[in-house]
Amino acid sequence: MPVSITNENVDQEIGNSKLPVVLDVYATWCGPCQQMAPIFEELAQELEGKYKFAKLNVDEAREISIKYGVTSVPTFIFIKGNVVQGKETGYMSKEALEAKIKQLLG
Repeated sequence: MPVSITNENVDQEIGNSKLPVVLDVYATWCGPCQQMAPIFEELAQELEGKYKFAKLNVDEAREISIKYGVTSVPTFIFIKGNVVQGKETGYMSKEALEAKIKQLLG
């Protein structure tokens, strides 16, 4: 189950994460974001224990979105050791997202 990132828990959940983090930056009004939600949930279940899956609502935590340089949603940010390894924007198939996770986060 992906964890919801807020201004209050961002340091604990991302900064101090022992696992590589896959962060889904989304908005409730975004069509492609809604299409990606079940794919993200599926991968979170399938890859549990290998990666931490987290979701960030761009409208609720704007400062964090700005910190990570998010300009459109959905944006997927791949973080390992509190360092951004890469970003992808827009709709992706489950296979493409999984391949990107493994490529960038090992």
